[in-house]
Amino acid sequence: MSIVRQAGCVAIGGRGVLIEGKPGSGKSSLALALIDRGAVLVGDDGVVLGVTGGRLIAAPHPQTAGKLEVRNVGLVEMPTSPPVAIALVIRLDAEAPRFIDAPEVITIEGVALPLVRLWPDSPVLHLRAELALRTHGLILS
Repeated sequence: MSIVRQAGCVAIGGRGVLIEGKPGSGKSSLALALIDRGAVLVGDDGVVLGVTGGRLIAAPHPQTAGKLEVRNVGLVEMPTSPPVAIALVIRLDAEAPRFIDAPEVITIEGVALPLVRLWPDSPVLHLRAELALRTHGLILS
């Protein structure tokens, strides 16, 4: 069984990063910045999620596969990653804590995942996202 979740997703080194947040919070902009640094688009503004082997797997939504909305530019064609296991959920949140000892845990489709809230207006949000993946993301092997 699969669900569609209102989120973006990129693959970094074979690990999926699910990007959540309110509309207009910068999900697509964060995805674009990460893609500029070598990430690969999985999906923008909606991804298909399912569970395989105890892992949450993200795939592009068929209606928007290969498209990224770039504000003030339009829909841009992008290569997409094959389905990828989610290693980290990032939530763009203006109330994100300044410091954490450990990530929160979010359960999606019965799979527990680390969740890190990031302040969406950070000028180096993409670097924080990469560090969050390195520091708190699941090791998938």
